[in-house]
Amino acid sequence: MKLKAHFYLLNIDFSPEYAAAHHNGEESENNIKYEWEDAMSLKNEIVALDVFEGEYPLQGELPNGEAFNEAVPNMTLFEALGDDQSKTYFAVSTSIIDHYTIEDEEDKKVLKVYLKDYEPLANPIPGVYIASQDYPTKLILEYA
Repeated sequence: MKLKAHFYLLNIDFSPEYAAAHHNGEESENNIKYEWEDAMSLKNEIVALDVFEGEYPLQGELPNGEAFNEAVPNMTLFEALGDDQSKTYFAVSTSIIDHYTIEDEEDKKVLKVYLKDYEPLANPIPGVYIASQDYPTKLILEYA
Protein backbone atom coordinates (compact mmCIF):
# COMPACT_ATOMS: atom_id res chain seq x y z
CA MET A 1 0.00 0.00 0.00
CA LYS A 2 1.06 3.61 -0.52
CA LEU A 3 1.41 6.36 2.08
CA LYS A 4 0.37 9.97 1.72
CA ALA A 5 1.25 12.38 4.53
CA HIS A 6 -0.35 15.79 5.12
CA PHE A 7 0.86 18.39 7.61
CA TYR A 8 -1.43 21.33 8.41
CA LEU A 9 -0.60 24.47 10.38
CA LEU A 10 -3.81 25.38 12.18
CA ASN A 11 -4.96 29.01 12.16
CA ILE A 12 -5.69 29.95 15.77
CA ASP A 13 -7.95 32.76 14.54
CA PHE A 14 -10.27 30.43 12.58
CA SER A 15 -13.83 30.81 13.87
CA PRO A 16 -16.03 27.73 13.42
CA GLU A 17 -19.00 29.79 14.63
CA TYR A 18 -18.48 32.41 11.91
CA ALA A 19 -17.98 29.66 9.31
CA ALA A 20 -21.22 27.95 10.41
CA ALA A 21 -23.20 31.19 10.41
CA HIS A 22 -21.95 32.59 7.10
CA HIS A 23 -20.34 29.87 4.97
CA ASN A 24 -22.12 26.57 5.70
CA GLY A 25 -19.34 25.62 8.11
CA GLU A 26 -16.62 26.06 5.51
CA GLU A 27 -13.61 28.34 5.68
CA SER A 28 -13.61 31.56 3.71
CA GLU A 29 -11.11 34.12 2.44
CA ASN A 30 -11.17 36.01 5.75
CA ASN A 31 -11.61 32.96 7.96
CA ILE A 32 -9.09 30.33 6.90
CA LYS A 33 -8.73 27.05 8.78
CA TYR A 34 -5.06 26.37 7.94
CA GLU A 35 -2.12 28.73 7.47
CA TRP A 36 -0.47 26.19 5.15
CA GLU A 37 -0.42 22.54 4.17
CA ASP A 38 2.46 20.28 3.15
CA ALA A 39 1.67 17.02 1.38
CA MET A 40 4.07 14.21 0.57
CA SER A 41 3.68 10.76 -0.93
CA LEU A 42 6.09 7.88 -0.63
CA LYS A 43 6.97 6.17 -3.90
CA ASN A 44 7.62 2.77 -2.37
CA GLU A 45 5.03 0.40 -0.98
CA ILE A 46 4.69 0.26 2.80
CA VAL A 47 3.64 -2.62 5.02
CA ALA A 48 3.29 -0.73 8.33
CA LEU A 49 3.09 2.74 9.84
CA ASP A 50 4.16 2.96 13.47
CA VAL A 51 4.04 5.96 15.81
CA PHE A 52 6.29 6.44 18.80
CA GLU A 53 8.04 9.15 20.79
CA GLY A 54 11.79 9.58 20.95
CA GLU A 55 14.74 11.54 19.64
CA TYR A 56 15.28 12.43 15.99
CA PRO A 57 18.86 12.62 14.68
CA LEU A 58 19.33 15.84 12.73
CA GLN A 59 22.52 15.65 10.72
CA GLY A 60 24.14 17.55 7.93
CA GLU A 61 26.94 19.92 7.12
CA LEU A 62 27.45 23.44 8.44
CA PRO A 63 28.36 26.31 6.09
CA ASN A 64 32.03 25.95 7.13
CA GLY A 65 32.02 22.31 5.97
CA GLU A 66 31.94 20.82 9.47
CA ALA A 67 29.59 17.86 9.85
CA PHE A 68 27.05 17.87 12.67
CA ASN A 69 24.81 15.26 14.24
CA GLU A 70 22.41 16.55 16.89
CA ALA A 71 19.70 14.56 18.64
CA VAL A 72 16.40 16.47 18.76
CA PRO A 73 14.42 15.47 21.89
CA ASN A 74 10.67 15.27 22.45
CA MET A 75 9.73 14.14 18.96
CA THR A 76 6.78 12.11 17.72
CA LEU A 77 8.11 9.81 15.00
CA PHE A 78 5.99 8.33 12.24
CA GLU A 79 7.91 5.32 10.88
CA ALA A 80 6.85 3.88 7.53
CA LEU A 81 8.22 0.39 6.96
CA GLY A 82 8.65 -0.37 3.27
CA ASP A 83 7.98 -3.75 1.70
CA ASP A 84 11.74 -3.89 1.07
CA GLN A 85 12.37 -3.35 4.84
CA SER A 86 13.43 0.29 4.28
CA LYS A 87 12.29 2.85 6.85
CA THR A 88 11.10 6.38 6.18
CA TYR A 89 10.49 8.80 9.03
CA PHE A 90 8.34 11.86 9.46
CA ALA A 91 9.16 13.65 12.72
CA VAL A 92 7.31 16.37 14.63
CA SER A 93 8.00 17.96 18.01
CA THR A 94 5.38 16.50 20.32
CA SER A 95 4.66 19.94 21.82
CA ILE A 96 3.40 21.36 18.52
CA ILE A 97 1.05 18.52 17.59
CA ASP A 98 -2.59 19.43 18.10
CA HIS A 99 -3.69 15.98 16.90
CA TYR A 100 -3.11 13.48 14.12
CA THR A 101 -5.09 10.82 12.29
CA ILE A 102 -4.16 7.73 10.30
CA GLU A 103 -6.82 6.66 7.82
CA ASP A 104 -6.98 3.54 5.70
CA GLU A 105 -8.25 4.10 2.19
CA GLU A 106 -8.56 1.54 -0.62
CA ASP A 107 -4.90 1.17 -1.53
CA LYS A 108 -3.17 3.64 0.78
CA LYS A 109 -2.75 4.99 4.26
CA VAL A 110 -3.27 8.71 4.83
CA LEU A 111 -1.45 10.40 7.69
CA LYS A 112 -2.76 13.83 8.71
CA VAL A 113 -0.87 15.84 11.32
CA TYR A 114 -2.32 19.12 12.62
CA LEU A 115 0.20 21.56 14.07
CA LYS A 116 -0.46 24.30 16.64
CA ASP A 117 0.23 27.74 15.25
CA TYR A 118 1.25 29.60 18.39
CA GLU A 119 4.65 27.88 18.73
CA PRO A 120 7.37 28.91 16.27
CA LEU A 121 8.80 25.98 14.38
CA ALA A 122 11.45 25.05 11.87
CA ASN A 123 11.08 22.76 8.86
CA PRO A 124 14.72 21.89 8.05
CA ILE A 125 13.81 19.06 5.67
CA PRO A 126 10.50 17.86 4.20
CA GLY A 127 8.46 15.94 6.75
CA VAL A 128 10.39 17.21 9.80
CA TYR A 129 8.87 19.95 11.98
CA ILE A 130 10.82 21.04 15.06
CA ALA A 131 9.52 23.42 17.74
CA SER A 132 11.89 26.33 18.32
CA GLN A 133 12.31 25.28 21.96
CA ASP A 134 13.53 21.83 20.85
CA TYR A 135 15.82 22.99 18.04
CA PRO A 136 19.52 22.24 18.76
CA THR A 137 21.01 25.34 20.37
CA LYS A 138 24.36 24.79 18.68
CA LEU A 139 22.75 25.23 15.28
CA ILE A 140 20.85 28.38 16.31
CA LEU A 141 23.65 30.25 18.07
CA GLU A 142 26.42 29.60 15.59
CA TYR A 143 24.47 29.92 12.35
CA ALA A 144 21.47 32.15 12.99
